[in-house]
Amino acid sequence: MKTPLTLAQASLILQAALTAARQGAHPPMAVVVLDEAGHLKAAAREDGASMLRTDIATGKAWAVVGLGASSRVLAERARGNPHFFQALSATSQGRFIAQTGAVPIRAADGRLLGAVGASGAPGDDDEAICLAGVQAAGLRAD
Repeated sequence: MKTPLTLAQASLILQAALTAARQGAHPPMAVVVLDEAGHLKAAAREDGASMLRTDIATGKAWAVVGLGASSRVLAERARGNPHFFQALSATSQGRFIAQTGAVPIRAADGRLLGAVGASGAPGDDDEAICLAGVQAAGLRAD
C-alpha cells in the first residue's frame, strides 16, 4: 500500500505556510491541507482573517485535488474554457475554485498525496506560501 499524506506532514505544511505568510507580512491568512481524496487533514485561520478565507482556501485546494494540477494551471485553463469550469463549480456545489493560490502535494515518485490552499494575500503570494509549506515538509509541488 502506498503511504498517504500523514497528519504530521499536513501539520508541518500548515505551520510552514503560516510562517511564510508572517515573514512576508501578509494579511491574516487561512491555510488548508487536504488529502488525495479531498478530505481535510489540517486547517488554520489566523486571528483577524475574514470569514470566507477558509472556504476559499479549501475550494482552491479541492480543485487541485480534483484535477491534479496547480490552481495556477486551472485558472489558465478556465480562461480558455469558462463553461466547463462553471459546470465543475456547479456540480461540486461550489466547492471547486479555479483561482491561483493552491498547489498539489506530491510524493517523491510524483504520486498525488493531496493539496494545500491559502487565502488572504494576492493569488501569487498565496501560491508561494503554499509552496513554502510543501517544501518544508520535504515533499514536491508543481
